Amino acid sequence: MTSDQRDAAGDPVRIGVDVGGTFTDVALSVDDRLHTAKVPTTGDQHVGVLDGIEKACDRAGIDPAAIDDFAHAMTVSVNALLERDGARTALVTTAGFRDVLAIGRQDRPSLYDLDVEKPDPLVPRERRFEIDERTTTDGVERPVDPEAVRDLAATLREHDVEAVAVCLLHAYADPENEAIVAETLRDELDGPVSVSHEVLAEFREFERTSTTAVDAYVRPTIDRYVGRLVDEAADAGIPAPRIMQANGGIADAETVREHAVTTVLSGPAAGVVGAAATVDVGVVDGLVTFDMGGTSSDVSLVRDGRAERTTDAEIDGLPIRTPMVDVNTVGAGGGSIAWVDAGGALRVGPRSAGADPGPACYGRGGTEPTVTDATVVLGFIGPETALGGELTLDVSAARDALDRLADEAGLGGALEAARGVYRVANATMTRTIRSVTVERGHDPREFTLVAFGGAGPMHAAALADALEVDRVVVPRPGGVLSAFGLLAADESHDAARTVGEDLETADVDWLESVSDDLVADVLADASDPDRARVERAADCRYAGQSFELTVSVADGIDRAAIADRFHDAHERVYGYAMDEAIEVVTLRATATVPGTEPIVRHDGAGDARLGSRDAHFSGTGPQETAVYDRDRLEAGTMLSGPAILEQAESTTVVPPTWDGEILADGTLAMSRTEGRQ
Repeated sequence: MTSDQRDAAGDPVRIGVDVGGTFTDVALSVDDRLHTAKVPTTGDQHVGVLDGIEKACDRAGIDPAAIDDFAHAMTVSVNALLERDGARTALVTTAGFRDVLAIGRQDRPSLYDLDVEKPDPLVPRERRFEIDERTTTDGVERPVDPEAVRDLAATLREHDVEAVAVCLLHAYADPENEAIVAETLRDELDGPVSVSHEVLAEFREFERTSTTAVDAYVRPTIDRYVGRLVDEAADAGIPAPRIMQANGGIADAETVREHAVTTVLSGPAAGVVGAAATVDVGVVDGLVTFDMGGTSSDVSLVRDGRAERTTDAEIDGLPIRTPMVDVNTVGAGGGSIAWVDAGGALRVGPRSAGADPGPACYGRGGTEPTVTDATVVLGFIGPETALGGELTLDVSAARDALDRLADEAGLGGALEAARGVYRVANATMTRTIRSVTVERGHDPREFTLVAFGGAGPMHAAALADALEVDRVVVPRPGGVLSAFGLLAADESHDAARTVGEDLETADVDWLESVSDDLVADVLADASDPDRARVERAADCRYAGQSFELTVSVADGIDRAAIADRFHDAHERVYGYAMDEAIEVVTLRATATVPGTEPIVRHDGAGDARLGSRDAHFSGTGPQETAVYDRDRLEAGTMLSGPAILEQAESTTVVPPTWDGEILADGTLAMSRTEGRQ
């Protein structure tokens, strides 16, 4: 398709690319057709991104230059944090507060865990610098000396720093001193300067300092990656990528280069957005999203059609208080390595075989047993299956790896080891789902489990059995749903400011003005302010409490309305409300420019039956199991388990006690036939 043909058709060509730990997933929407691709993730992630784009365009029969919109999710920032290979960062803070990053909330993260290891601060003590100034919650008490800042800049140059984080005491209340420090350092230094009142204008010194340090630490890495991807895309005639943020919204490349911390957990957020966009919640309480890829599994909740969000997250022990989709991640993916611990117990993960060499069955030199190898031995993935449409499997290598594991664990052979690996991995993921449902007061039986990722649909029914969930949904682009979610995502921008006022005595006009300023900030970032939907909110708590709940202030600073909403929210979350004074701690604003969900036609037709093979399910011997080409299954097709549905990007397992139905859009809806167990 040429540009002229595209213009004549009038429908934009859109592509979403999500980089995972093992595979890079691509979803390409051309007219009402969806074309997908899955390629190995490369060391330089942009190489795999462009390879995936080219592969998807080849399948669609178009030139990459025909693409109108390019959305992207990545793991660059989270990898930099996990691997500790970000920028050489310095911290500038108020005199006397040099060690906030090291002290945190308390010296021991878990008081009663004798073996807990506290992560090292991103910025070592020798690169944490103090400056003489003092700001209180009432304003500046002692101005900063610009000459002292210039002297500090010379010291920073001597330390060869690549990025600087500036976090002064109470800068969220009055940023005057911090702004002077930032402006001076930006004039004197070549590298980026991250400033707390721009990154996180909220109280709590440790969390604000940590978030600002994370932003500085990953910013040069994000800037290089996004900048190179923009250039490479331009050379191919592709528009500059818009980047998925952790809050589940898209932003342009320049915005995320300036606010790098917002890209943490970019990929998992895209998957949750994709699940919310493709599944009709219907009469159930909501969705539990389950994304199992090659390296990890991500679990989240969607309620009332919207992904649950949080501002209280940690990555590798580092607090990050930027708004993000509330995702729980566990190191159990298809490439997770099975091993035997010192006590002789079988364990799975968190170490992964990755994309290179990958599981033993990939035939690329990997020898350690993985979850994928176990599913091959169990018959869920067949010897003729081509992962990603290309990668053929070495079944004997998988069996050899499981045989070695069986010998070490004292098991009866490869099949028994494979059963054990499958059960242990499922138990780990079940615990993670319980952590976002049962442990938060939700009954998982009232939710629908939405399974996606390359490996998720193989494990979904087993997890549902353990949780007594009766319904599992696997979207048609389930193997690349995070990439598909990028096509459906809205543009989103957040702003916040701590105010710390008693609701009854606060100056309502002042609070309104702060809220108006936040709205102006988020609208200024929006690509189309006229189409933006603005939401105002407030973090509130009872006087004396340590943590807050967020309530809407859509109708302005109305004392009675805010109090009623907070009482209701407190009772819903904690089971009771109190007759105590309420504090308005932080005001928030979000601007959302609605995206356009792609309309994808499902026209499966023809003979979808590929044959059958023996598969091993829980508590049974080998069972002959029908194998189908899922893309060829017609809408309305009813399936009785056991059955296996194969696609290029994923495989779905329907156990003997489950049935399935293909819906109009190609979604597979599975239900248990034996009721709750």
